Amino acid sequence: MKINHKNDENLLFKWFCQGLKYFLLTLLGLAIALVLSHVFGAASIAGMLLSTSLWILFVRIAVSLFCLFAIAMIVESWS
Repeated sequence: MKINHKNDENLLFKWFCQGLKYFLLTLLGLAIALVLSHVFGAASIAGMLLSTSLWILFVRIAVSLFCLFAIAMIVESWS
């Protein structure tokens, strides 16, 4: 059975979904690494994971993803 479905999804929204997926997977990986470094007593790794420069980078990525989401919603509402 063929379904005539027009695939007109927003490309920006696809990029946002992919970016959000990998951003959250990265945060999950960092959380696991932080917990394991505390459990096994690796203070140097925990210090690197808690550094402000790393978290500033993640905040910038999160803001960029939010802006991409907002732009995708505006473009979607116009079309």
